[in-house]
Amino acid sequence: MINIRRSTTVLRGLLAVGVLLGPVLAVGGPAPARADEETAAEPPRVELVLDVSGSMRARDIDGRSRIEVAQQAFHEVVDALPEQTQLGIRVLGATYRGKDKKVGCQDTQQIVPVGPVDRTGAKAAVATLRPTGFTPVGLALRSAARDLGTGATARRIVLITDGEDTCAPPDPCEVARELAAQGTKLVVDTLGLAPDEKVRRQLLCIANATGGTYTAAQSADELTGRLKQLVDRARDTYTAAPAVVGGTARCPDAPLLAPGVYTDREKFSEHRWYRVPVRAGQELRASVSIALDRPVNPDHGVLLRATAPDGRELVRGVDAGSGRTDVVSAGLRWSAAADATDGDDSDGDGETPTPVPGDASAAPTTVCLVVSNAFAPRPGTRADPGMPIELTVDVVASSPAPAGPDLGRGWVLLVLLTLAGLLTGLLAGLLTRWWVATWREN
Repeated sequence: MINIRRSTTVLRGLLAVGVLLGPVLAVGGPAPARADEETAAEPPRVELVLDVSGSMRARDIDGRSRIEVAQQAFHEVVDALPEQTQLGIRVLGATYRGKDKKVGCQDTQQIVPVGPVDRTGAKAAVATLRPTGFTPVGLALRSAARDLGTGATARRIVLITDGEDTCAPPDPCEVARELAAQGTKLVVDTLGLAPDEKVRRQLLCIANATGGTYTAAQSADELTGRLKQLVDRARDTYTAAPAVVGGTARCPDAPLLAPGVYTDREKFSEHRWYRVPVRAGQELRASVSIALDRPVNPDHGVLLRATAPDGRELVRGVDAGSGRTDVVSAGLRWSAAADATDGDDSDGDGETPTPVPGDASAAPTTVCLVVSNAFAPRPGTRADPGMPIELTVDVVASSPAPAGPDLGRGWVLLVLLTLAGLLTGLLAGLLTRWWVATWREN
């Protein structure tokens, strides 16, 4: 896209000739087609994972112990739980009182299975917990993912802890990336009960890797309110998760995509290819977002290109971040009619056949989508698994070309704006000269 900087004179010129150019500049198009919304066939599934390690005895939240505050929050959330939500509860560091780290780092149990909730039983199970042992966060997350099982919709884990994992490996951040890379459709939200920078970084990493959120809860009200919000969000936002797809290193081998939302993984400075069929009279609209789930250098960007099978670039969309965001996106649109001038003269009359919109008999054009990134990892950052990407593909009826002068072409628009500016400037000069002459005479 070319940005044209216009002076004040040119803007005045446009206003002066707006009535004349209005019909020419008006460009219309059909509204984008919308796919029918899918109705999830299964209820929302959530598992609360509570840290019951020894550090939860600390009495630094409103004069009460961390475990007491967490138990109260659990009781209130269970009472307010939406009827259709299936809830499970898992604990870590809750049973082993010894000093053997090898044994203590296996200490995680599911005390309430995922399913319709027995409110009285769930509250009783949580009320009996006493802070005891180690903090195997990574193992608990991996176990919670198994508790929730698989399905067509996204599932959520809400992790509540006051300390850093003391049992790695497995490292909880790596476990979160591993679960996300497996396409488990799992979101992990984290709640931190201690103002510790190491804990904050670890919980933020877990949340970012799975598309979740991190919150520091410094009071009983903050913890209860946020916990209720996260459980409600599971009910409000559970929808069919993006389909898992694997892009390839070349267009001929790339997967063929229908309109929809897809998820994949891309390594640093990698190119991943996909294919989309587009018929005459249709328009391809695509966008890609890459989540920065690990430390990268400040200068980075993502590029989305559409190419023909022979390698010709059709259009590109590029965007770049500055290191202050955790998602970088780019988008593009391309119409099959835009490439019609490169078609074959099939009837030998020297003219290219005009595509017929909606002609189902015409063979579709295969458009290759290429997702590229210019990410650079910071020292010590692991490259595997790749960065999570979300690719949205839609094919709609193409917008009609502008009538009259082709204002979609930059040079024509520039000439028109220049002429309008010159005419307006000349008119303004004549009027000013006449006004000055009149003022002197009077």
